[in-house]
Amino acid sequence: MISETDDKTADGSAEQAESTHREYILDVRIVECPRPDRPPKYRFEAPAHGGIEFEDPDTAELYADVYFDVNGFEEAGTGERGVPPEIIQAGRDTLVGYFLTQPRTNVQWVASYYGEKPEKIERYANRVRKRARKIRQGAAERGIN
Repeated sequence: MISETDDKTADGSAEQAESTHREYILDVRIVECPRPDRPPKYRFEAPAHGGIEFEDPDTAELYADVYFDVNGFEEAGTGERGVPPEIIQAGRDTLVGYFLTQPRTNVQWVASYYGEKPEKIERYANRVRKRARKIRQGAAERGIN
């Protein structure tokens, strides 16, 4: 966690404030959003992106990796079941990574959709993570933050 604060509610009980779970270059970040009596949600934020929430940090981080892999995209206007064009054009591994961030999908569902073994789907997702990591490292080396 990078930052976290507690606020008091009207009845004096402690209410946790949002905190930065992970910060990336180019003002992209994942924010941890506490919820009473439930595990926190994780919100992906980026400039010119409407933001999207996830139930776990790993999925939010994979979404960030997909975002960097295609040099950014916007969900707005894609519809409830659509896929942003930037992701479609990027290739199978990026599309797999994107599918894995969607509600009600998992490795087994994506493997069935593609007719592949779950291990291959994991390899596709790992390629996206690796490329995104290299993109961020390269940008940081060039002084982009």
